[in-house]
Amino acid sequence: MFLQIEYSRRKIVLPKFQQFINERQYLHNVTPATVEWYTHAFKWLRTESPSHDELKDTVMRMRGKGLKATGCNSAIRAINAYLKWAASDQRIAQLKEPQLVLPTFSVAQVTRLIGSKPRSFYQRRLHLIVLMLLDTGCRITEALTLRVSDVDFDNLLLLLDGKGRKQRKVPFSFELRKALFRHTREFCPQQHMLVLGTRDGCKLGRRVVLRDVKLLCKRLGFDPPARTLHAFRHTFAVNYLRRGGSVFHLQKVLGHSTLEMTRRYANLMTEDLQAVHQQCSLLA
Repeated sequence: MFLQIEYSRRKIVLPKFQQFINERQYLHNVTPATVEWYTHAFKWLRTESPSHDELKDTVMRMRGKGLKATGCNSAIRAINAYLKWAASDQRIAQLKEPQLVLPTFSVAQVTRLIGSKPRSFYQRRLHLIVLMLLDTGCRITEALTLRVSDVDFDNLLLLLDGKGRKQRKVPFSFELRKALFRHTREFCPQQHMLVLGTRDGCKLGRRVVLRDVKLLCKRLGFDPPARTLHAFRHTFAVNYLRRGGSVFHLQKVLGHSTLEMTRRYANLMTEDLQAVHQQCSLLA
């Protein structure tokens, strides 16, 4: 009687789950994306007061459905937040995640992307997206919600709406300012307009951008890296550190809440290790 099931989308809403979500939404002012994250994670729980064995079974069912360690840990963080709120002494231990080399664009690929010659409105908009992601390291969602009023052309700063409704200012280059100025002057002259919106001024879809970037990479003669849109962010971060940037400044630019998240980018690429080895080798 406490269980309400909506069969259309297999959403399971239990009273305590809903109370937790309501408090997070209305008292802590979390974003709709965070609410969706909680809702998605709670579907793995079969009871609102799980035992230790039931929590172990939850993880095993996740793995049985093919979820990777990162996907399981995302759900585990949400479930643990609920368990803490419910004053339960139970917790789920995080799974060990593989330390993978982050996918990035090579120097040659970046050169091709920057040097492409867009002609139509759609090509020019895509080129500006690529330039913005490479120059600022912003998330694609942050780029697609940027408005003309958020661009400070004089001080070369972008005001971005990050995760959790956290705004931050990030610097951009003179070259990006040229591209931004030309684009906004021609296609979005009003301050309230989206910089990278559609012809009708609506928000551009992430999947549309992903499709277009992959097609652009193919047209330029190379295969796009894994996690293509996020690879721009990885590329920015790795090159920022490679060129002498501070990991503390990088944390601010990327909008990371902890320095540990930023340190992942400090893992040097293979060519960097080779260069250091040539200097330090006893046989050199």
